[in-house]
Amino acid sequence: MELRDQMQRVALEWPAYGYRRITAELRQRGFAVNHKHLLRMMREDNLLCVRRRAFVITTDSRHNLPVYPNLARGLRPSAINQLWIADITYIRLRTEFVYLAVVLDAFSQKRAAMKKLEARGASKTATRKSGRISEPGLME
Repeated sequence: MELRDQMQRVALEWPAYGYRRITAELRQRGFAVNHKHLLRMMREDNLLCVRRRAFVITTDSRHNLPVYPNLARGLRPSAINQLWIADITYIRLRTEFVYLAVVLDAFSQKRAAMKKLEARGASKTATRKSGRISEPGLME
């Protein structure tokens, strides 16, 4: 019972500690504890540490290239094909990255076009042989 109490105190004092660090801390405090037993107790008490994923910055806004104004700010389309919205994102596959470019109609929220692109430096022959990249053109 004393071990569980100390385990909970360490977990509250150091919320980012996992079972390995808590085991080391308890051993330093004089407890003879097995890491597997401590892990089981932490699971029972729902004290396992949940790691936050690192935020990856994918946009570099510090450049000397011209920045164009948003001409569509405040524009409210009243019919289809008045305003199209485009975006590009990358998708990580098992062995490579591919980019997906999408164009949407702002009024109907329907897809106007979509294309899968190769990542920079990717070999066209290797990716086409693997069947992951389609021929150039619009994808439906």
